[in-house]
Amino acid sequence: MIIDFHTHIFPDAIASKTIAGLEMASGIKAAADGTLAGLLQSMEKTGVDMSVILPVMTKPSQFESVNLFAQSVNEQYGGKLLSFGGIHPDCEDYKGKLRFIKELGLPGIKLHPDYQDVMIDDIRFMNIIEYASELGLIITTHAGLDNAFQDLVHCPPDRMRKVIDTIKPEKLVVAHFGGWKRWEEVYEYLADADVYFDTAVTLDYIEQEMFLKIWEKHDKKKVLFATDSPWSDPARIIAKVHELPITQVEKEAIFADNAKRLLAIE
Repeated sequence: MIIDFHTHIFPDAIASKTIAGLEMASGIKAAADGTLAGLLQSMEKTGVDMSVILPVMTKPSQFESVNLFAQSVNEQYGGKLLSFGGIHPDCEDYKGKLRFIKELGLPGIKLHPDYQDVMIDDIRFMNIIEYASELGLIITTHAGLDNAFQDLVHCPPDRMRKVIDTIKPEKLVVAHFGGWKRWEEVYEYLADADVYFDTAVTLDYIEQEMFLKIWEKHDKKKVLFATDSPWSDPARIIAKVHELPITQVEKEAIFADNAKRLLAIE
């Protein structure tokens, strides 16, 4: 079984324009069209059994539409697609909004400090992470560099560690193997932290030696297969996991077993 723990989709009406804009801003060519149908086609082609969808809210006014859409995806494609909810750090009544997400049956939330223009250790994010943890929600956050925001990294490993040590969240996923293109700092500050790492847009860029250095220091039960679709080709990332000099049991843990445990699914 393969669970992709980090994917994105966009409404059909804006997907093409959105992907084109993000390609230009990031300098990365998308591997899929960014639509729900495109994600399902990619999964069928590459053998991915389930994808976790992570919506990114860029303004508070998107809260209701983003989360009701996430609920509808889960109702229609349950077992195949599983969407998290979204919240913006400037949302009013963050506790009420997190309870709303919980009541919709969404398993977690996605934060993106760069697109939301707030540092990860800002009190607004700290409050959201703490209360989401109290509710038992999974929190996934972008971490490290984002090519579209190269002037400032809003979630560097040292600041992420401050959040972890202060709040001690039980279900925190630090994307991009702890911090995209900040992996030396990940090794220093985060590799021994009690959090999950995903492999989104990682294995195409990290040196295998660096990956294994972090891997050896980190909890092997807390690494999740992820592609950041549409920004990576799942077939290529699957192959790269198979190429790692680790045991078959460890590869199976990355591909699905760790995610199943976190999501509490059979």
